[in-house]
Amino acid sequence: MSNPKVSIMITTRNRLSDLKRTCDVLTRLNPPPHEVLVTADGCTDGTVEYLKANHPDFRLTINQQGRGSVASRAAMMQQATGDLVLALDDDSYPEQLNCLDTLAQIFAKHPKLAIATFPQRTDEYPETLTQKDFGPSKPVRSFANSGACLRVSTYRSLPGFEPMFFHMYEEPDYAIQCIANDWQVYYFPEITIRHHYSPIRRNEVRNHHLHARNEFWSVIMRCPNPYCIPLALYRILSQARYALSRGPQWLIQEPKWWWQALIAFPQALKRRQALSWNGYRAWLKHP
Repeated sequence: MSNPKVSIMITTRNRLSDLKRTCDVLTRLNPPPHEVLVTADGCTDGTVEYLKANHPDFRLTINQQGRGSVASRAAMMQQATGDLVLALDDDSYPEQLNCLDTLAQIFAKHPKLAIATFPQRTDEYPETLTQKDFGPSKPVRSFANSGACLRVSTYRSLPGFEPMFFHMYEEPDYAIQCIANDWQVYYFPEITIRHHYSPIRRNEVRNHHLHARNEFWSVIMRCPNPYCIPLALYRILSQARYALSRGPQWLIQEPKWWWQALIAFPQALKRRQALSWNGYRAWLKHP
C-alpha cells in the first residue's frame, strides 16, 4: 500500500466543548487527513450546528436518535474512502501533528497489520501525563477506539464492529476476528494520544454492565463449540469476581446485565459467526 489515504472518524454525543478542542487539533495536522467523518449520535447541545458552521468540509452523519458509539463507528468504517482510518473519541487527539505520515509508514512496513494502537496520556491515569517511556512495540489482544488506526480493506473482509453492542467491547471483539484470521494487532509508541477522558456521560457501573454483557455476547458469537458454553460461564464468574472487588453494591447489581444478556440471547445466537478454535485460542494467548 503506497501513499495510503488516512481518514479520521469520531463519534460524539453531547460533549461539544471536548469536540471543539479535538477539531482544533485536527485542523492543524500536517499533512491533513484525507477526510474527517463525524457522527453526531443523538446530540442536543449544539454539536450539529457547530460542525456545520465551523467544519463544513467534515463528513457529518446525524443520528436523531442515539444508535450508540459502536453502530456509529461501524457505519463510518463502511463510509470511509481512505485506506486507513484513525479512530478517535471526541475528547482525544494525537499529540504529533505529523502523525498521519507516521501511520502511513507503519502500515507500509507491516503488510499484515490490521490495527495499530497507541499509548495514551489520559486524565483517567494521571501518571501517564508526564510519562516519557511507553515501552517497545509489541503484539496486543485489544485496542482503544480513542486512539487506534484500522486498515479498511481488512475491516471490510470481516464482520467488524458489532452494532448490537451499542457501547463498549467492540475493540476486543474485532481484535479476535483479526488475530483469528492471521492479521496483526500491534502497539506502537511512535504516536501518543492525548485523551482528556471527559467525565460527561461516563458511569462506571453502567460501563461495567455494558462491557460484561457484550463480552458474553462476543463469546456466543465468536467462540466455537464445544468451548463456547464453558467460556461464557467463565466470563460471567469473572465479571462477578470483578464486581465483588469493587464492593457489595456492585455485586448485587450484576443481575441487571445478566437479564439484558438473556433478553437478546436469541439475537446474539442468530448473529453467531464462530471462528476456528485455533484462531480463537491464538487470541486468548495474546498478551
